[in-house]
Amino acid sequence: MKKFLSNYKSTIILLVAIFVGAIIGICFQEKATILSPLGDIFLNLLLVIIVPLIFLTITTSIAKMKQPKRFGKIMITIVGVFIVTSIIAVIVGFLSTYFVKLVDTEDGKNIKASLEEVVSDEETEEEEDITIADRTVQLLTVDDFQKLLSKDNIIALLVFAIIFGIAMNISGEKAKPVFEFLESANVIVNKIVQIIMYYAPIGLGCYFAALVGSFGASIAVGYLKTFIVYTLVAIAYYFIMYTVYAFLAGGKKGIIAYWKNCLPSTFTALATCSSAATIPVNIENTKKMGVSEDIAETTIPLGTSFHKDGSIIGSMFKIMFLVCLFGTSIATPGEIIGILGIALLANLLVTAVPIGGGTISEMLIITMMGYPVAALPILTIIATIIDPPATMLNAVGDTVSSMLVSRIVDGKEWMKKDKSKKRKTKKNNKE
Repeated sequence: MKKFLSNYKSTIILLVAIFVGAIIGICFQEKATILSPLGDIFLNLLLVIIVPLIFLTITTSIAKMKQPKRFGKIMITIVGVFIVTSIIAVIVGFLSTYFVKLVDTEDGKNIKASLEEVVSDEETEEEEDITIADRTVQLLTVDDFQKLLSKDNIIALLVFAIIFGIAMNISGEKAKPVFEFLESANVIVNKIVQIIMYYAPIGLGCYFAALVGSFGASIAVGYLKTFIVYTLVAIAYYFIMYTVYAFLAGGKKGIIAYWKNCLPSTFTALATCSSAATIPVNIENTKKMGVSEDIAETTIPLGTSFHKDGSIIGSMFKIMFLVCLFGTSIATPGEIIGILGIALLANLLVTAVPIGGGTISEMLIITMMGYPVAALPILTIIATIIDPPATMLNAVGDTVSSMLVSRIVDGKEWMKKDKSKKRKTKKNNKE
């Protein structure tokens, strides 16, 4: 019980703060908006740290990448499996939310107007004249280095960080002093995020009180509905899709091996709310399923950073929550494909840490969807309430993905090959 409370302490405190904020908002209504400055402090702290957080996280991650064993075939297979399973996850997330109105509000325009920053008429007119090609250029690049240091150019910053990280990786030993400096800075920035998150219960509680006070209880009900729907979808995905993947990887034997060894990873993920903390258990259990050492030790760590079924589905819930809240129209195939792509891209940026790690992806969602940055706490609240089931899918999804990789790399008899290797090892040990 002590362990449970220790691991879930942050989540429980945040949920209690959000609940208290909702009660205050319902009871005091518009008077609760007096608390909004305390919520704004939390928002501003997050926005200040977002630029260094993105740059340091992306550059150091890419610079640390090393060539694994059987790099060619294994890596191509891993990428293929991650892409296919991620597309399935994002489609499931979309279908789960498209026909369910996560939040009912008749005053979406008022909410949007209260959140967005003031934009001059001239800027609006200029924006309308920009072509798609020009808009793409402005999204991916900037014409002055100092503009990279703005939260308004998140995508350009991301592109620059990737290029910088690749350049460090290619430079090898010569880039070591820069890498050590950036890695040290990354540790400090992550500690700053932790410090900011200490204020999160007050900030989110006050933000939520002002939000509910301004727009009524419907938004609070929307969060409850989001949690219930997401949990049901996560449970269904866990039992149905992962069993199907195990069957595709190894038939009936694959299903037995999977269910015999997946529970430790499941409970570790639920207990810690961290994909990173589940890596050692995941690797051990994956090997017990019959996956070779080189595939297990490559797929699991990469999956922790780049393959997250739970986060993908969660990104779709965040997007559709904002779509409902702001009354955005999503009807054409192009618009649907667009939000599916945003959910997939946002997933790549979710770091494998507990609460607070999704800030980068949430900023990406807001930026690409064209919503005001002040909507960030709305997504932070959603991330908080769905964190345990999302982490469970993220972690366990990596184990079953490694089974699929083994099926493709080592062939149909991959499970038998592993058993024969174990027999030989035992025989050699006896001799």
